[in-house]
Order: sequence, then structure tokens, then C-alpha cells
Amino acid sequence: MVSCSLLSGNNFTGTIPDSFGNLKNLTDFRIDGSTLSGNIPALIGNWTKIDRLDMQGTSMDGPIPSTISQLKNITELRISDLNGTSMTFPDLQEMKQLDILILRNCLITGPIPDYIGAFTALKTLDLSFNMLTGQIPGTFQSLKFNYMFLNNNSLSGAVPDWIIDSKEDIDISYNNFTGLSTVGCQSSTLNLISSHSTAESNSVAWCLRKDLPCSKKPKHYSLFINCGGGKTTFEGNEYEEDLATEGPSYFYSSSEKWAYSSTGVFTGNGRATYKANNTFGLNVNGSEFYQTARLAPNSLKYYGLCLRKGSYKVRLHFAEIMYSDDQTFSSLGKRLFDVSIQGDKVLKDFNIMEEAKGTGKGTFVDFNDVHVNGSTLEIHLYWSGKGTSAIPSRGVYGPLISAISVTPNFDPHTGLSVGAIVGIVVASCAFLLLILVVLRMKGYLGGKDLEDKELRALELQTGYFSLRQIKAATGNFDPANKIGEGGFGPVYKGVLPDGVVIAVKQLSSKSKQGNREFVNEIGMISALQHPNLVRLFGCCIEGNQLLLIYEYMENNSLARALFGREDQRLKLDWPTRKKICLGIARGLAYLHEESRLKIVHRDIKATNVLLDKDLNAKISDFGLAKLDEEENTHISTRIAGTIGYMAPEYAMRGYLTDKADVYSFGIVALEIVSGKSNTNYRPKEEFVYLLDWAYVLQEQGSLLELVDPILGSHYPEEEVMRMLNIALLCTNPSPTLRPLMSSVVSMLEGKSPIQAPLIKRGSPNEDLRFKAFERISQDSHSHISTSAFSVDSQVQRSMSMDGPWIDSSVSITSKNEVRDHSSSSKLLPDLYDVNLDL
Repeated sequence: MVSCSLLSGNNFTGTIPDSFGNLKNLTDFRIDGSTLSGNIPALIGNWTKIDRLDMQGTSMDGPIPSTISQLKNITELRISDLNGTSMTFPDLQEMKQLDILILRNCLITGPIPDYIGAFTALKTLDLSFNMLTGQIPGTFQSLKFNYMFLNNNSLSGAVPDWIIDSKEDIDISYNNFTGLSTVGCQSSTLNLISSHSTAESNSVAWCLRKDLPCSKKPKHYSLFINCGGGKTTFEGNEYEEDLATEGPSYFYSSSEKWAYSSTGVFTGNGRATYKANNTFGLNVNGSEFYQTARLAPNSLKYYGLCLRKGSYKVRLHFAEIMYSDDQTFSSLGKRLFDVSIQGDKVLKDFNIMEEAKGTGKGTFVDFNDVHVNGSTLEIHLYWSGKGTSAIPSRGVYGPLISAISVTPNFDPHTGLSVGAIVGIVVASCAFLLLILVVLRMKGYLGGKDLEDKELRALELQTGYFSLRQIKAATGNFDPANKIGEGGFGPVYKGVLPDGVVIAVKQLSSKSKQGNREFVNEIGMISALQHPNLVRLFGCCIEGNQLLLIYEYMENNSLARALFGREDQRLKLDWPTRKKICLGIARGLAYLHEESRLKIVHRDIKATNVLLDKDLNAKISDFGLAKLDEEENTHISTRIAGTIGYMAPEYAMRGYLTDKADVYSFGIVALEIVSGKSNTNYRPKEEFVYLLDWAYVLQEQGSLLELVDPILGSHYPEEEVMRMLNIALLCTNPSPTLRPLMSSVVSMLEGKSPIQAPLIKRGSPNEDLRFKAFERISQDSHSHISTSAFSVDSQVQRSMSMDGPWIDSSVSITSKNEVRDHSSSSKLLPDLYDVNLDL
């Protein structure tokens, strides 16, 4: 009869044997730091007597099986760093005796369930490094916890007052909170660093903003820190002291020159120090700074602040001083951690002893070309659960660093880089080479290379497929596998050898414009990852073939589901429509406020929302997307989008912000409720769009007439009115009165109230909106002149035909950008629609 299985810190491989399902008397099971792989088996549900389950730092895949809900007697649950696919929060409702709950870096999406607030015995809660959204549940206020780590998620809303007033250790850094905060940068128990959304950046302290921007003009160009030690001099450079002892949820800043952020509590040792000393009296080789170090159980981030833009050399110093070298028990410890610089992982499973070839030996690792494009350098050391955690004692594991030096690769007095002189010489040669390349591409030097150099470079930025692989997957582009066609070219369904179903967009060889969209789409979507964005698997660039490989969406587009042909439409009940609308909103909130790249999609419409097998909404087609930069606003001489979905200020004046997407979302929300196309539905001839009719019904107090007759009376009137009012709020003619998408998500979830929009038909703003669309809809060769452009512009449009709806994509291009070509897109019965910025 086995009641305890402690296997942590070993080198076991393979999967958990099926026979372990028979261990029904098991009370303690630990496999931390092992290399076991495969999915977490459902057999763990048989361990109904288990008290403690530890699965940190394995090579196992999620999701966590639903059978975990049967472990009603468990008091300690630790699972971290899972591979595989994302998942929603597992069902833990019956685990009311939990004292410790750690689900760190498990790819969990969606909101945190309220019922966790009823776990009265809970002392430690760690849900960090997931993809959690929504607000912190109000039920958490009643918890008597000691530690709560919710950092590195996408939580939103205002930071609750009870958190600000709490004396316990709480880390909610790296989230997307909104609202004013009276909390300063320094707190011994509350870590709020980089916790507020970009939209709120002007109203909160610098340390709460994304990327920790400098509050003054950046002036520093070097940095030397003795991590965990006092001031010292080495090789003529003075290393600053770093003596703070706090750690579970702590941020320290040294005169806005450098800072560090520490997160986590050591397993089984809440009193462990966050500074390391030469415990065993080792004869450490090298500088004095190898005698001490900074230590953290989970996450340790160092920042260089207010640095001038440019390239830097970063040197990280390490020495293992917490394990002995005397062949005793204390020498069996194994420390493994990851290191990322500027968000890029540069060291994985780094082992100081292996690098230095023993304990008590100083070593360093150089990174010679680290770019600071803003004003902040971030060095992140992260423990992914691997190695040992109780040798020689608890409180020794986790990332450890002795010192940091940062020096410029440019002359701080002139601004010229170290290689600038060489670069000037090389530039002349490069210019000559460029001329030869241009001549070759024009066909004057032995033929024309159909592959743009900007496309070839993309092979290094995303997954790459060979043309042979794609031909095999699609049956050599068999017409029977064709599922759609747009201005970009045809789209095919394919199946990879491992059974994964894919959608392949093939760039038409006749579309020069498509090259730009191809580059833009890969550049945008390869940097994005969210449950409500279509996932890009990779690309294929071979010969004159330009292909994008996406995940396959079984239920095609939202447009087809709502107002396709009779045999194509799906019977969407109200809960499904609400889920789809919320999914679109979450995807846009991620693009606008949560992703590292702030992006305006510019072409949100029902044809660009795809539905998977479970009818989850995913935003697609990033060919027209633009980075949201320059203080979030800019005037564009190139206008691209779809008639009937473009915001009036963008269509008329080229004024582009993320509020243009909010407007388009409002249109799509109306379509979801009504089941009708905004551009095709005209109840009476005097109305141009569905939106116009919605304004009339709002004034008459009869908005519910918009509800799709297919729903009959099977819908909650309050929820429908909520969505309709949100839609009208989002389509306000004034962009400043439209809400942020994070606020839209909160309103859709019923977590915040809605102020019903008051918009009167016939107002000057409304006339402007229709005037904009009328002008865009003129003949494809008409010229437009506006004060916003100050140039003559040519309007070209592509009309989608042979489908149950009209979908016009347009682009207004300045004189210098007008090209002699046109494009049209055709919607087939099964549609992956692509619109071009002509």
C-alpha cells in the first residue's frame, strides 16, 4: 500500500505509468524538477485521498484534466510551467481545504473564478504568468492569505482598495489595470510595477506604466550593480550596492537609474533570505562581488532605467555559493533557471556550476548587441520549477546572479556606434551591391528574382514550411480542397502528416500589392498570441510562391454563419452570440492594450471573424493592420478598410486611432444581434445602413425590434439591450466618446454599468458619417481632395460578389502611392476573405 511518492529532483523520463491509477490510498505525490513528459493523466482523479500534489517544472503538457475536481481532500496543489495548448481555469470548486494553490505558467485563460474566495484556509495563491483576464474577484477580500501572486496576466479594471490597504505580500505587476492609483513606486509588500494599461499611462506614476518609461530625458549609458552586495570596484568601474532584503513581492528603484523586481516565496520556507552569501566559506575566484548574490524563488527582474537609445553590451556575472563542493549531501543541489533580455530568452535551463565548472568559481556570460529602443533595459531571471528545491535546505533554489554590467556599443559623446566608421566604408560597397541587385530584379543581369528580399528575411521570423510539405498537405492545391478566395488569392484546406488541419492562403502571382500585405500580415500576427486571434503556424516562401499557413477554422466566418446562403447559415442561440461578441472584444482589447505591439486592425468586420469548431470567435486578416504609435494617433494619407465598417473620422479625415476598431466592433455587434448585414439591410429606402435604422429604433424606444427573428422569444431582454447599447456607444460619431475595448469587455461581462448612448439622427456628425461613405463609394476612378490630405487621391475599391452580402474594401492612396493596377475579391461558398490595401 503506497501512500507517499516523493520523486522530485530526479532524472526520470517517459510518462506517468497507467498503473499509478491504482494508488487510491496515495496522500503525497511529488515529481517537481523531473523530466517526465506527456499529458497530465486523467488517472490522478483516482487519488481521492491525496493531501499534496506537486508537479512543478516537469516536461508535461496541459491541459489539466477535468478529473482533478475529484481531489476534495487536497490541501497543497502545485502545478507549473506546462507545455501544450491553452485552457480555461480548471474546476477546483470542491477543494475547500486548500492551503496552498499554485498554478503558475499553465497557459490558463479567461477570468479567475469567484469561488476561490470561499477557500477560507488558503494562505498562498500563485496564478502568475498565465493569460488570465477580467477583474480580481471581489470575493478575494475575505481571504486571510499570506501571499498572493497574480502578476504577468491580463487582468483589468481598477485595483481594489483592499489590495492597496493590505499588509500581506501581493504581486499584481504586469497586468492591464485602469484608473488612478495613489500608490507610489516603493512598497515592501505590494508590487504594482508595469501594472496599468497604456491608455492610463499619463495618469499614473512612471513605475506603474508599461515598459517603465523614463519620467525625464534619458541620460544614462552604463550600469554596474553588485547584486546582493555592497559597493565595490572592479576593472576601474564602481559597482553600486544592492542590499535590500525584501523579496516575496518587492520593487526597488535606485534614483531612476536601475531597479529590480522580485516575486515568489520559497517552498516550505517563508523566512528564507533573498540575498545569497558564501555559506560554506568557499574560496571564490574572481572579484569580490562573487561572494554575494541576489536570489529569488520564482522571478527576478533587473532594469536599466533612463538609458539612451542604442546598442549595449550586457555582462551577467554568476558564482554558485550556496552549494558545497565536498561530495556531501549539500553538494547534490542542482540550480536551473532561464534568462531573458528585452523579452527574448537568451539562456534556457542555465546551470551556474556547469558553466563555471564547479562551485565557488566566478563566471560571466556576455550579450554583445542588446538594443534599447525606448529607455528601459529588462533582464529577467525565471525559475521554471526545474532542479532541486530542498538541498541543502529549503530556500536555496531559484535564479541567482552576482553582478551586472551594461556598457554602450557607441560613443556616448558623439553618438556614433563602435562600428560606425567601418559601416561608412561598407556602405559604399553596399550601395554598389544594391544597384546590382536592382538591375538583376529588373531583368538586366540574367533574369528577375521574383522573391523580394523583404519576404526572404521573414523565414527567420516565423515557422517555415517547404513548398513540398504544403503541396502534400493540400493535394497539390487540389480544387476540391479550395475553401475560399479573396483579393490576396485562393485559400486551401490541408492536412499535415501529424493530422493537424491547416488553412493555406496562397498569394496570387498577379498581385503585386499582395506582397506588401503578405509582409504586413506575417510581421503583425507572428508577434501576437491570444485565444481570440487566428493562430499563424508559419509561411512558405519558395520561388514565386508566397503562402501563409493558419490554423483551420471549422465553422468558417461569422458573416457566413449569420447571413450566408440558407444552407450555410448556423443556428446561433443567444449564449453563442454573446460568446462570439465577447471573444471579438477580448481579441481587440489584447491588440489595443495588452500585446507588446499596440495594433489597430483597421478592417474589423464579420468576414474577418472566424469561428472554430466550438464557435469561439477569432480575429483574422491582419493585412491592413497598423502599429498604434505616435501618441496613439496619426493622420494617414492611405485609408484602408471596408465600406460600412469604417469610422467616420478615419474615412473622412484619415484620423486613425484604436477607436476606429471600436467603431467597427460596434457595427459587428449590431450584426450579431440582428443577424443582418450592416451594408445590405435596408428596411426602408431612406436608410443607408443597419446602423441608421438602429438609431431610429433607439429614438423610438424599440431597439428590441432589431433582434434576429430566428431567436424568437428565446433571449434575455436585459442582456440583448446591454449589447445593443454597447454597440451604439461604440459607434458614437465622436471617437473620444467611444469606450476602450477593455471597458467594452467589462460591460459585456456585466461587471461595469453602461451609459446608454444618446445620438440623434440628422446631427452634423451623423451627416459627416454618411457623407464620408458616399464619397468613398464613388466611381473607382474619381478623384477626392480633402483638407486632411491636401493632395488629390484616387479611390479604388474591390467588391465581393457571388455571396449573400456585399463587402467593399477600399484604400485611398496619396498621389505618390497610386499604382496602375486593380484588384477584386470573390467570396466562395466557404470563405476565408482577404481584403487588400490598394
